[in-house]
Amino acid sequence: MTELTPPWRIGVDVGGTFTDMALIDAAGALHVFKSPSVPSDPSEGVMDVIAVAAQTSGLAVSDLLKRCSLFVHGSTIATNTILEKKGARVGMIVTDGFRDALEIRRGFRADQWDHRAPNPEVLVPRYLRMPVRGRLNRDGVEEEPLNEDDIRAAIRCFDAEDVQSVAICLHNAYASAAHEDRAAAIVRECWNGSWISVSSHINPVIGEYERGSTAVMNAYVAPKVVGYLERLDETLRDQGLPGSILLVQSNGGAVSVREAATRPVSLALSGPAAGVGALKLYQQLTGLDDLVAMEIGGTSCDVTLMAAGAVPVSDQLEIDGYHLATPAIDIHTVGAGGGTLAGVDDGGMLRVGPEGAGADPGPAAYGKGNDRPTATDAHLVLGRLRPGPMAGGKVSLDIDRARAAIRTHVAEPLGLSDDEAAIGMLRLLEQNLLHAVERLSVERGYDPKQFTLVAAGGAGPMHGASVARSLGCRRVFAPQQAGAFCALGMLWSDVRLDFLKVMDGDLDRSGDAELEQGFAPLIDEARAALDTEGIGTQRQQIQRVLDLRYRGQQWSLRTEIDGLDRAAIRTAFEADHQRRFGHIQPGGAILITALRIVATGRIDRQPPEPPTDVTGPETQAAETRTCFVDAATGWQDVPVWRSADLRPGISIDGPLIIEAPTTTILAAAGDRLTVDAHGHYMIEIGERP
Repeated sequence: MTELTPPWRIGVDVGGTFTDMALIDAAGALHVFKSPSVPSDPSEGVMDVIAVAAQTSGLAVSDLLKRCSLFVHGSTIATNTILEKKGARVGMIVTDGFRDALEIRRGFRADQWDHRAPNPEVLVPRYLRMPVRGRLNRDGVEEEPLNEDDIRAAIRCFDAEDVQSVAICLHNAYASAAHEDRAAAIVRECWNGSWISVSSHINPVIGEYERGSTAVMNAYVAPKVVGYLERLDETLRDQGLPGSILLVQSNGGAVSVREAATRPVSLALSGPAAGVGALKLYQQLTGLDDLVAMEIGGTSCDVTLMAAGAVPVSDQLEIDGYHLATPAIDIHTVGAGGGTLAGVDDGGMLRVGPEGAGADPGPAAYGKGNDRPTATDAHLVLGRLRPGPMAGGKVSLDIDRARAAIRTHVAEPLGLSDDEAAIGMLRLLEQNLLHAVERLSVERGYDPKQFTLVAAGGAGPMHGASVARSLGCRRVFAPQQAGAFCALGMLWSDVRLDFLKVMDGDLDRSGDAELEQGFAPLIDEARAALDTEGIGTQRQQIQRVLDLRYRGQQWSLRTEIDGLDRAAIRTAFEADHQRRFGHIQPGGAILITALRIVATGRIDRQPPEPPTDVTGPETQAAETRTCFVDAATGWQDVPVWRSADLRPGISIDGPLIIEAPTTTILAAAGDRLTVDAHGHYMIEIGERP
């Protein structure tokens, strides 16, 4: 039975396969619990994992929740609503002449040379995109009054067509919200519905398409996402939780349900973005500022990069082909996880991903109805995973089912042995992982050799050493609780709110007074929002940011500033520009395109204390298992260690396997693994013997 010291903090992450819970009590003890996710109703997975934690701790669910001082939640419900096309029926109010901006998409295509591939389905059909007369100029000055009769006509159409949610995006609303606010007031007065999304309130960026697409997506996901969050919050409070839950946003920060309900589109990357909090924790524990996380779960791999202690944030987020202008951590996701399906395509080529088996039925080895092979089945056949119960006995791995699936769908079609097919599956999967990490490192101007690879997620440490060797990384950090990476990160996430004002100015010609005048209302709004979130003045932090670009360029770079010294700002901008694009324009005119405020509310926390229940060090491994390590060394008799037997400070030479509660770590010959004070693993990637 797990003994807990109240009060405690809880983070719950709903993943594609498992729902993870991390709990840190007042004594600093960290506990991790897992339960299968319930895709049809994610809240069931949340309540199931809470029940597991309560049972393991000898507590009633109500007692567990009553003694919880902080409950942070991350969920993919917004993303799933988009991917599954299960959002609301949306009507849109636009300025006359901009009715088709949503469909034209500014001409954006993933591949500009591929004109045959269809764009994603437009979420608002043309007959529900209602034009209204009225116009503001670029400075927000009214040139033509808003035609209120047009708005009322639009509302009559929405009522007739059973519209459930309304998005409002009017021309140049980034400069003034006057017309949008009046339109929203009329909709509230005359429309039978209650879900209204106003583009200038969500993110007042320049560009009708980007702002309109974001407002539409907010309207599309709002009824389902907000309804889910409010029901879950009410259920938890009814069962004893003393305060409201916090939600992780796409920007890596947390907010209350009340705040999230105004901008549910900001939850599009809710789960994966919590990895930022975990990176902050591991940065503190290791003293390393350059980390790249490769979090591999059951269905996907999420890559996040921290350079010099900072994680990049942008306003350019794309989900399933839809462009969203909402602050989001720069995360690259590929369909490469433990449940990724493999097969042979019509051309006779091996294919791995992006389709996955999901939580139900899961890998073939689970024996729940799927007979197609996954990466987990390949690891099992190659001896890297132990057959039998896993995840606390919630599922069991059957090697015979795994081998049969690989033989039927991969080995026999390609004329290979079962083992050769499994090896090929994992080599192709790791090639996809390699490219995913390169996308956020090499393509952003970073040398991966300078970074430590954080192998996270339940499947991450199985691939970490191999991918790091291909990248040229010298170290791999494998957390003891790798399988609960995002759940733990939620407990390390501060409250964060972003505010923006479009500006058209020259860095050198804009005076200090002009900039201060632009920042002042944003700062006032930010502090008021933090006050509403219950963040006291002592815990508030305000960061000023400028969006900058050279004259003639289309895209801007975010530049954090500590003051208004122009030389220092130019130096910071040009250093980032040189890294990203390989050149600068010495003495070139730098334009300011936006002012930003990042408002942070620090959450009181302490790092987990080192574990005290290790029983080692053992001088010998628990067992030896024959497994395939890698292409260079092939099949070997590999020592298998139990994580509980390894005391801090012990170092072991590869090849080796370590079985931890939420993951399995694999290191090859030439690698050296060291256990730190918290039970985490640092693998030094060595030369081949």
